[in-house]
Amino acid sequence: MSTRSESDAAVTLARGGLVGLAVWLLGYLVTYLLHAGNIREAFATNVVEFLAGDPVTWKLVGWLYFNAHFVATSIPGLFGDSSTNFLSGAEDITLTALYVVPPLLLLVAGAAVARGANDPAEGAKTGGSLALGYLVASAVGAFLVQISVADAVAGPSLVTAILLAGAVYPLVFGALGGVIPAVLSSRR
Repeated sequence: MSTRSESDAAVTLARGGLVGLAVWLLGYLVTYLLHAGNIREAFATNVVEFLAGDPVTWKLVGWLYFNAHFVATSIPGLFGDSSTNFLSGAEDITLTALYVVPPLLLLVAGAAVARGANDPAEGAKTGGSLALGYLVASAVGAFLVQISVADAVAGPSLVTAILLAGAVYPLVFGALGGVIPAVLSSRR
């Protein structure tokens, strides 16, 4: 492999990683804009804030964003931990619509970073590079949105947040998005 192609590969990976990070943050922002107001006004939020001693709305929004990736939220209780996904079975359509936010953003971003790809395999590889930044954001985010009360910690399941949200989602949807420009260019 020549120095030029190694340099191009490094730039592609860096660009994909930065876009992956930006996409994760954009998805969180969309979730925040749609649901922070309702979360902030909920009685349960006030109770949690009183017990935790800190504002928690932004953390609870993070729980929803991880739930949109099918990452369950682990909540400690008197009789052991329980896991829940606040989006599953929700009657509010804006909550269940959050399930499409991560895949849609990753598909679009994958297509954007792979723009100009002529080969579907090249496009998939380039689109999959979103996983670099998305993984970092998911891992850091999973720790940041934990809520501690005394010795109890509630938040997204860390392993699932890192593996499913951080790796699988961007690898699958970013790569699928990356194939789109190659397929479209082959039809011209």
